[in-house]
Amino acid sequence: MKRFVNSMQRGFTLIELMVVLVIVTILLSIAIPAYEDQMRRSRRADAINGLESMVLRQEQWRANNPRYGTLAEIGNAPTSQYYDFTVEENTAANFRVRAVAKAAQASDSGCTTLEINRARTKSPASCFQK
Repeated sequence: MKRFVNSMQRGFTLIELMVVLVIVTILLSIAIPAYEDQMRRSRRADAINGLESMVLRQEQWRANNPRYGTLAEIGNAPTSQYYDFTVEENTAANFRVRAVAKAAQASDSGCTTLEINRARTKSPASCFQK
């Protein structure tokens, strides 16, 4: 006696699989740029914290010396694989600390160079907002 195979087999059709793939693709096209933007902001926040710490060290150095210090004098720059930190224009009256983006952070449009000076002026100001 022959057994007849049920013509209604269980499983997914090609159309159902294609619909699922389209939905996953749409979700990823939204999620990946949002994730990358959050990562850029997080790295930028780390750079801002590093600059703020350099400002404090400049003020500590100036309290005991007749001028603001060089990077070597105030202590090593914060370590970051996404920013290079420098001290610019260190005189008796002024200083400027700078963080320049590198590697993956270089695509942070408009915020690739962050600066703070003695008057606590932050440039560009929009990059320092939360």
